[in-house]
Amino acid sequence: MTKVSKLFEESEIAARVEQLAGEIARQISGDLVVVGLLKGSFVFLADLVRALDRAGMTPGIEFMRVASYGLGKESSGNVELIGDILDDIAGHQVLLVDDIVDTGRSLLFARNLLLDKGATRLWTCTLLDKPSRREVDCAADFVGFPIEDVFVVGYGIDYAETYRHLPYIGVVE
Repeated sequence: MTKVSKLFEESEIAARVEQLAGEIARQISGDLVVVGLLKGSFVFLADLVRALDRAGMTPGIEFMRVASYGLGKESSGNVELIGDILDDIAGHQVLLVDDIVDTGRSLLFARNLLLDKGATRLWTCTLLDKPSRREVDCAADFVGFPIEDVFVVGYGIDYAETYRHLPYIGVVE
């Protein structure tokens, strides 16, 4: 059985999401479409858009799905689009939300795709950032927590499609 030790408690995550929403609301004005990268960002995105509402914003919500991990702990290095957004984002400001920036490949791939679709301005937001693992030049505009090179699960993040349900973020040991 895999052991998971807590890295960030549920209350720490909730407080940081509220802070992020405040930072975003101070820097972005006007209409905004929030695009979440599935599956990992779904819990974070749900909490973030509610916090954005409390900060006075009324974001639209869209999802896209990209993959590079499969069922392992290491990225394959190849990013593929599995599910595209359904709405036209041409002419809209976009906040791209991911659960974790590791190599940077997935976030860069999705960012470029959304810009190609006509987003007028695009910002990126990630709950977790592992700068030591970066393989491409891709820094998120808004970061919840920088972390060391550890494999994490919980709060929507999985290991082989398990542990997404955890209300906290833990390290797989």
